Amino acid sequence: MRNLEDFSEKEELFSEINMIPLIDVMLVLLVIFIVTIPVLTHSLRVELPQEKSEIQVISPHTIQISVMHDGSIYWNDTPVDETELHLRLSVVAARDPQPEIHVQGDRRAVYGHVAKVMTAVHQAGIRKLGFVTQPD
Repeated sequence: MRNLEDFSEKEELFSEINMIPLIDVMLVLLVIFIVTIPVLTHSLRVELPQEKSEIQVISPHTIQISVMHDGSIYWNDTPVDETELHLRLSVVAARDPQPEIHVQGDRRAVYGHVAKVMTAVHQAGIRKLGFVTQPD
């Protein structure tokens, strides 16, 4: 390691900050700001259309179909057989809007009985089918 006294007149110590890299960085930042600020402040005036329609109130109507463990079917607490079920489902499918069908199967019901009701609902063309369960 050399002491400061060992430096000759040719080797001088420069204690100045090199400003060129600092100026380069500042120029790059200036260009970025010049380019981005007009984009941020630029906006278009657009006349948007106003809504003038009335709100339609559609009362949701649901039909409860219960399938018991012995295979009997209930339409909103009214017992029906399979042919009457198909007739009622075809009438309901013709409505606009279609009501939602809620199928409620007994805990001890055979899956085949519930599947028959689901198939009948699907064949009638009803699009909204839900299952009703009770949490433990």
